[in-house]
Amino acid sequence: MPWMFDKREYNAPERMKALLAGKEIVQTPGAHDVLTGLLAKKIGFQALYISGAAFSASRGMPDIGYFTVTELSDYVRGLYQATNLPILVDVDTGFGEVVHIPRMVLEMEGAGAAMVQMEDQKLPKKCGHLEGKELVTGDEMCRKIEAFAKTRNKLMLLARTDAHAMYGIEEAIKRAKMYVNAGADAIFPEALKTEAEFKQFAAEVKVPLLANMTEFGKTPYFKAKDLESWGYKLVIYPVTSLRSQMKAVERVFTAIKNDGSQEAEVKNMQTRQELYDLLDYAGYGEFDEGVAKSKFI
Repeated sequence: MPWMFDKREYNAPERMKALLAGKEIVQTPGAHDVLTGLLAKKIGFQALYISGAAFSASRGMPDIGYFTVTELSDYVRGLYQATNLPILVDVDTGFGEVVHIPRMVLEMEGAGAAMVQMEDQKLPKKCGHLEGKELVTGDEMCRKIEAFAKTRNKLMLLARTDAHAMYGIEEAIKRAKMYVNAGADAIFPEALKTEAEFKQFAAEVKVPLLANMTEFGKTPYFKAKDLESWGYKLVIYPVTSLRSQMKAVERVFTAIKNDGSQEAEVKNMQTRQELYDLLDYAGYGEFDEGVAKSKFI
């Protein structure tokens, strides 16, 4: 049956907790649009990630905190309704100061998010793998986390620290422990560079940890099973779908412009039937026919 007709309840945080309690690392691809989320679910992924960078880029904007909390919550809602998978949502710095955190929590819970990721950068924030980032103090971040913990219902919090790039791994570990004490459920150490650093962090921070396998960044590409063996519970591929899609579209658009036709690229495209199957086109027709045959006498 198509997702549109499913009956469901908001239990995404509980399902995310269950995944994190399992033995296997949770591979979590970024879904920059709903169709990508449906494809990820079909392939067998059990959770999804919404990247602030991909969300911004899909709207033609850089990753510097331009989008609003309601723009993001609208997208979260659509992705959750269509996939019914637990979603980890990048909320950048929380959309403001301590007093603004409750609004973010309200919007994300109402949209169906399972967990949000909040970072310790100052605005305007930057991609975690760029130079020139500025951080708030650990105490300032802890106050935001405390505000989150006091106002949430079920929503989980993953606290991200960018301290490694600025001050080294010891400061990143120190901040991570502070954030856990303030109420964070999980930790994201951004831009670690070596296997030794990943292992050191996991040895000292005893909550679920996330590894970021973004492309073209400071972190090498590690296999999910290796990260799992080092003590990590989540691994994200935040912008992979958008980068892959854009390169494929660039190729076919270039062919159309140069050759006057897309025919040479058709072999690389999703077929009409594959798209219809992903959308469960037939299921909508079956539902419509079933209602049309109903009798009310």
